[in-house]
Amino acid sequence: MNGTGTPGVTTVEHLLALGDDALVAAQRLGEWVAAAPELEEDVALANIALDQLGAARLLLTYAGELEGAGRDEDALAYLRDDREFRNCLLVELPNGDFAVTIAKLLFLSAYQLPLYTRLRGCPDERLAAIAGKAGKEVAYHLDHARLWTLRLGDGTAESHRRMQAAVDEVWPYTHELFAADPTAPVDPAGLRADFLAVVEPVLATATLDRPADGWAPDGGRAGRHTEHLSYLLAEMQVLHRAHPGANW
Repeated sequence: MNGTGTPGVTTVEHLLALGDDALVAAQRLGEWVAAAPELEEDVALANIALDQLGAARLLLTYAGELEGAGRDEDALAYLRDDREFRNCLLVELPNGDFAVTIAKLLFLSAYQLPLYTRLRGCPDERLAAIAGKAGKEVAYHLDHARLWTLRLGDGTAESHRRMQAAVDEVWPYTHELFAADPTAPVDPAGLRADFLAVVEPVLATATLDRPADGWAPDGGRAGRHTEHLSYLLAEMQVLHRAHPGANW
């Protein structure tokens, strides 16, 4: 985000950041369908992906209307290149080990829950309504990720090793979530304490060490992404781009 807007006023960039986080997270989670470690988890991750997709649709539709350039949710999802996406780097990282997906889901939902909670009180009634719906769903996502983190972290020696490695791998990407933006309806910088208040007890109970803060990759909000997003978008957008305007 460029940070040049009026403080507290919803902009297209703010909506794209929220919507793109949800859209890309949904795409990644959907990759687990028929590949999760158990059948029930196939269903659970698919449902979480659908929740994120639902939030993305509402946010991108609003972004398109506010932009006023004639782009709807489909155009914003399928006809933008990677440099136009405003999602955080965390959500575009490959699924990797199942533990990596759980670490990503834990950190994302621990960030989204206080964000949506505060957005429910913002002056923008439409954004507040979207946040109210999405927040109820994210509370479930957080609970699901918490249970799996405890199960893996405080399980066998092998599951503990994998979960700790996943936390260590993903942790640096959480810092971008809290980059200050005083123009946003909710400044992300004010969410870090709430995030840590949730995450740190989960890690401690799961007998996992919280990584030290250090290297903090960023750039997603400005359209500077990892190479992983290009591959993800190529798969996600191929049908729409191959058959533009098709009706089913």
